[in-house]
Amino acid sequence: MDCLINAANLRETTTESLDSRPLGAGEVRLRLDRFGLSANNITYAVMGDLMRYWDFFPYDGNLGDQWRKMPVWGFATATESLSDAVHVGERVFGYFPWSTELIVTPGRSDETGFSDMALHRSALPHVYNRYARNATDPLYSEQGEELLMLLRPLFTTSFVVVDFFIDNDRFGAATAIVSSASSKTAIGSAMLLAELEGLEVIGLTSAANVEFCRSLGCYDEVLTYDDVDQLPKYSSVYFDVAGRRDVTAKVHHHLGDLLGWSMIIGDTHWDAAETPQEHLPGPKPELLFAPVQIAKRRTDWGRDGFEQAVGAAWERCLPKFANFITIAPVTGPGDMQRAYAELVDGRVDPTIGMICQFTAP
Repeated sequence: MDCLINAANLRETTTESLDSRPLGAGEVRLRLDRFGLSANNITYAVMGDLMRYWDFFPYDGNLGDQWRKMPVWGFATATESLSDAVHVGERVFGYFPWSTELIVTPGRSDETGFSDMALHRSALPHVYNRYARNATDPLYSEQGEELLMLLRPLFTTSFVVVDFFIDNDRFGAATAIVSSASSKTAIGSAMLLAELEGLEVIGLTSAANVEFCRSLGCYDEVLTYDDVDQLPKYSSVYFDVAGRRDVTAKVHHHLGDLLGWSMIIGDTHWDAAETPQEHLPGPKPELLFAPVQIAKRRTDWGRDGFEQAVGAAWERCLPKFANFITIAPVTGPGDMQRAYAELVDGRVDPTIGMICQFTAP
């Protein structure tokens, strides 16, 4: 079964059941067991065409070419294998469609995992094609599985955002401003930014989430989107997780040339009104595509060195996440679609982590 999103109207979802095709030589059938659902998935949908997220899992069903398979991160079990690289019963973590199964063609295989070498994925960023084996994954533990599937992709983005900031000598900034401060990607970024000496970290959020963000301890100050004019006028960098063009415009007009960089990270407020930005003061907002910085660091440090750096940061921050996240199981296509609708409309409590599965265990 596939859960599908209408690319022309992200609020519209449906399901489709098609017969599973037989495996070809070298292929493996992976059953998606559980996956995390968060604002990160909404970003994938919003930027599906721009960043080619839709291309990882092309839709070839019967409902029309407006329908798409949204990517999710989760755990899967190999239920059938015609590849020596993966045995039946093996569990892996990685990037999947919002579907009951995925057929992959394992290659670049070692004891830590393998890459899907399917032809249509060959020109796409390799970081999304890699599947980690639970048995040898240094970040995996059975008791930590839910937080791992919910936070690992978000936290990797957080790590890369902050690493890019450090790699560019902090753009000379004394202040880091993070929008959508209650989102998990923003919180992970703020946790890592708070470790840097001589840097003030300021969160921007809606009025309803101010007290929650202040309780986290990773922001030196938290302001509402209406209070951008209270930002201190120091050299700054803007980390735009919200995607609210009106807020970006306010930040740029308030700080102007004091902004050393304006980084687009996400689009949690994807349906916010557009504000023309071609004449914004300060630097032009630029999208940080995480795989580019990941590829750079894998060249600088080696793949193992990069994974160790992310792992060390994860170990430092995981207990802080565990203190405030409550896991909310979501079972069945109908409930998953309703949970997705709540995310699209921004109605999910930031303390809730949704873990989804197609059928009850």
